[in-house]
Amino acid sequence: MMRKKSVSASKASLVLFLCQMISALEVPLDSKLLEELSQPPTITQQSPKDYIVDPRENIVIQCEAKGKPPPSFSWTRNGTHFDIDKDAQVTMKPNSGTLVINIMNGGKAEAYEGVYQCTARNERGAAISNNIVIRPSRSPLWTKEKLEPNQVREGDSLVLHCRPPVGLPPPIIFWMDNAFQRLPQSERVSQGLNGDLYFSNVQPEDTREDYICYARFNHTQTIQQKQPISVKVFSMDSLNDTIAANLSDTDIYGAKPVTERQPVLLTPTGSTSTKVELRGNVLLLECIAAGLPTPVIRWIKEGGELPANRTFFENFKKTLKIIDVSEADSGNYKCIARNILGSAHHVISVTVKAAPYWITAPRNLVLSPGEDGTLICRANGNPKPNISWLANGVPIAIAPEDPSRKVDGDTIIFSHVQERSSAVYQCNASNEYGYLLANAFVNVLAEPPRILTSANKLYQVISDSPALLDCAYFGSPKPEIEWFKGVKGSILRGNEYIFHDNGTLEIPVAQKDSTGTYTCVARNELGKIQNEVQLEVKDPTMIIKQPEYKVVQRYGQVSFECIIKHDSTLLPTVIWLKDNDELPDDERFLVGKDNLTIMNVTDRDDGTYTCIVNTTLDSVSASAVLTVVAAPPTPAIIYARPNPPFDLELTGQLERSVELSWIPGDENNSPITNFVIEYEDGLHEPGVWHYQTEVPGTQTTVQLKLSPYVNYSFRVIAVNEIGRSQPSEPSEQYLTKSASPDENPSNVQGIGSEPDNLVITWESLKGFQSNGPGLQYKVSWRQKDVDDEWTSVIVANVSKYIVSGTPTFVPYEIKVQALNDLGYAPEPSEVIGHSGEDLPMVAPGNVQVHVVNSTLAKVHWDPVPLKTVRGHLQGYKVYYWKVQSLSRRSRRHVEKKILTFRGNKTFGMLPGLEPYSSYKLNVRVVNGKGEGPASPDKVFKTPEGVPSSPSFLKITNPTLDSLTLEWGSPTHPNGVLTSYILKFQPINNTHELGPLVEIRIPANESSLILKNLNYSTRYKFYFNAQTSVGSGSQITEEAVTIMDEAGILRPAVGAGKAMASRQVDIATQGWFIGLMCAVALLILILLIVCFIRRNKGGKYPVKEKEDAHADPEIQPMKEDDGTFGEYSDAEDHKPLKKGSRTPSDRTVKKEDSDDSLVDYGEGVNGQFNEDGSFIGQYSGKKEKEPAEGNESSEAPSPVNAMNSFV
Repeated sequence: MMRKKSVSASKASLVLFLCQMISALEVPLDSKLLEELSQPPTITQQSPKDYIVDPRENIVIQCEAKGKPPPSFSWTRNGTHFDIDKDAQVTMKPNSGTLVINIMNGGKAEAYEGVYQCTARNERGAAISNNIVIRPSRSPLWTKEKLEPNQVREGDSLVLHCRPPVGLPPPIIFWMDNAFQRLPQSERVSQGLNGDLYFSNVQPEDTREDYICYARFNHTQTIQQKQPISVKVFSMDSLNDTIAANLSDTDIYGAKPVTERQPVLLTPTGSTSTKVELRGNVLLLECIAAGLPTPVIRWIKEGGELPANRTFFENFKKTLKIIDVSEADSGNYKCIARNILGSAHHVISVTVKAAPYWITAPRNLVLSPGEDGTLICRANGNPKPNISWLANGVPIAIAPEDPSRKVDGDTIIFSHVQERSSAVYQCNASNEYGYLLANAFVNVLAEPPRILTSANKLYQVISDSPALLDCAYFGSPKPEIEWFKGVKGSILRGNEYIFHDNGTLEIPVAQKDSTGTYTCVARNELGKIQNEVQLEVKDPTMIIKQPEYKVVQRYGQVSFECIIKHDSTLLPTVIWLKDNDELPDDERFLVGKDNLTIMNVTDRDDGTYTCIVNTTLDSVSASAVLTVVAAPPTPAIIYARPNPPFDLELTGQLERSVELSWIPGDENNSPITNFVIEYEDGLHEPGVWHYQTEVPGTQTTVQLKLSPYVNYSFRVIAVNEIGRSQPSEPSEQYLTKSASPDENPSNVQGIGSEPDNLVITWESLKGFQSNGPGLQYKVSWRQKDVDDEWTSVIVANVSKYIVSGTPTFVPYEIKVQALNDLGYAPEPSEVIGHSGEDLPMVAPGNVQVHVVNSTLAKVHWDPVPLKTVRGHLQGYKVYYWKVQSLSRRSRRHVEKKILTFRGNKTFGMLPGLEPYSSYKLNVRVVNGKGEGPASPDKVFKTPEGVPSSPSFLKITNPTLDSLTLEWGSPTHPNGVLTSYILKFQPINNTHELGPLVEIRIPANESSLILKNLNYSTRYKFYFNAQTSVGSGSQITEEAVTIMDEAGILRPAVGAGKAMASRQVDIATQGWFIGLMCAVALLILILLIVCFIRRNKGGKYPVKEKEDAHADPEIQPMKEDDGTFGEYSDAEDHKPLKKGSRTPSDRTVKKEDSDDSLVDYGEGVNGQFNEDGSFIGQYSGKKEKEPAEGNESSEAPSPVNAMNSFV
């Protein structure tokens, strides 16, 4: 008897405990409310647990937290207090706990190795970060060794060992040759997981002296090179020739030919081995075999199948890769190497262990004074993790006593809490493979009621539809909500109202007399507050005269009516559709106020016409069919729809079938093509007819399949080319027997609408699908990948169920099963859903901008941890905007641009930038809920570019020997103008170009007078501007010097005479004759000199003259002409110049080029130190400048090619 009482008491206490746990407060996401409420600290951002840093850069250890009041921060190092004020190299960011350790100004990264932990504290508690282990990366030099040449017989196996230096983190290994080309790999030759190069059998083409192993250390951005390894393969033919040359003809000689061999495993050795991998990691198993012919590798799992969708084969099937391993992947994996001579195998026993992972992480708890609550911390792992609790960062066993707190293993139970019970609790779950640390606060609040819904908010609904009046509230203890109609009305009660837990008042069927003022009152023991809202109920919109079925002859006219009635305060809009699409753009369609008229009807106008009436609150529609027929050949023949069938009869009644027969009506000169059978369910949907089936027009009986628990009536409609007949009279009724459901709801989904819920929805069964009375649904769910039992509830005939109190964005297995009074439907299939998403918690870090050229930049960022995305990762958004132009120093309206990069990309290109400008950008992560916080603004500047062409070029004031040039500065200088370049040359009467003259003009000039020109001569001018980058595009003009200044002032006839007179005078002048003689003598002397030089082997520089006098318009485009000048083609590489400078820090900075290293240097040894490390830096390539340019070109680094292989 006593035992029964104790069991009953424990059950009652459990029910009370669950009720108390559910009653914990939820704080609405109202920004103003959140700013006013006190809150213990919460860690929002922290560095990773294992933090490997670059020893050459400042160390930044992140620790960000929020709370009210704002928290203060402190640090421990190796378990003791870290006093940052005593270390001049360490600073803490303002309003943050993030530490910055200055390494670039004299500090040593090795001195700051250790375990760091951050504490964020305010008056309501203290939150702590993970233990952050700081280790500087290391890239040691390759150990010097003397490598003997490898001499091997053709067909034998060979292993070239790499043995890279041990670094932190481990290096990436790859093999290349002296020409910096990656060595080809195949089923015969491949690189193992340990970096060694394996040959299943060697061939003569494997002979070479430059097998070189490289190790790339990502953190320090350096690449180390092993000494080249030599391999000499002796073929049987060459060996026999050597033996024959040293033996007499009578001697027996000859080496054995290449013999085929069955497979032998090179790695792993032996017949069995073991491997331990952690849950969630990638499992890599490798088998490499020797043999001739080359063996083929096959993998199997003993006693099971390789996991589908997670298994991949790499390295020519020599490597088995299984992603996201779990305990179920433990077992024996066998690799089999086979060729035509036999096989070899090896069994690898795999054991999957697990670092701790959450089943239920503790969640923040907001309670009122005197309430109860719990913090639950459940984790799993292999081995099972140990759970320990801390309070405000102190082990709970030595923390200050709290009488309201009781620790029970993985649960802390709070009873009758007070405001002093507020604290931050830490749960630590650990085993030999790692640990989990979670902060969860208990915040005890005493707050009077607050109503968050706007005052006098207006709600408008249509009569006979539901009305939802909001009253969002908050208070601690949780306020009670009451509703009144009118200022002095009585409290609302009764079945005509529904009162929701969130304070919303629902009027299921609002009537005109529901219009009025409603008052919401919230009260608790600390106070009372009220708010008023307004409700207006409108008359529904109705179509009082609907469009009707029409039959019209081709080329006739037809009109559809649509007369409406609506609430006088609502403005309706009427839209006509044809076959659920817009009306054709044709002037034959005339839309009036109450009708649609179609003129000159054609066959294409045949279809369904719909009138849709929309208001801001409702929408109604009505449709009618238009049938277009040909004009009858003679008035005697009338085509019409058939008459309805009659005399319907049901025979052969069974539980799931019945036979229906009928007699066709008159077909009215158009043969009946088919009969449509419809049914009515008098039990579930009386008066509603549904499509059942259809049969050819020659058939008058049909066997119909039936569903249980339906009261059937049938009718038949005849169809011909003109249209459908009126329905027949209904058949007699037939009620089928009840049965359990045959099917389950379809389209089951689980999508959270809030961060802490899971909304399970489905498409309900139709009335006849219920198969019997009492249709309900059994909704079941459980968290995926967690050893948890199914949670099930049985709900009424609805289509949605909300699971509250779920963790944010975790997968759930869901199933929905139908049942009725006679039993359950078959077991439903499971679907995967997710609880609600929340906005991402953190911004992308380490945002870096690399300016590619004056109009293009590349932005990099670190991906945010997937756990902080808290939803489906959709991508990243880069916001960037121009701050100001550096040339004009004038700010303008900031127009932000947004680029979206889908998926988990960590870089992107920013095109279309303006040269010589200052920009800012930030990066945000995006999930299904929205955007996360923005990263700190990053400032970058674009370099100068080439200017645009001068805005204009005018040539004025022509004289006998001079022209005046005026010009305008470029519209887009794209930098600081250094000068203008003017080129000009004469053009003779046959349009041949004369010598080209070039003049450089200071940038501050805007006009120029050219003197000493030839009279009556046409000149062509080429004019452009220059910045320090190069010349911009040019503008051209032509002008003519005048023939005679006096001729301008004389009449046209006189001018002609003056020109003629001047020509005669010149030809008869002695000075002109003497000048011609002097020119002829000069030409003769030049010819003699050229002849002498040619006989001595010299070359006349004709090409230089052609280049000097070439037309600038057909010159090759230079890099600085402003057209894609900042890009370089992948094939346009230039060798390193002798004597080019390289940095001595032995570091290599990473770029994004995939070029071969052979394009960058004159020899292999010229690019490495003795220790094998690169001495060049990563750099972009620049095209060679034209011969006329003044700028030097810097040789590119070879390291870009290295990155394309790893």
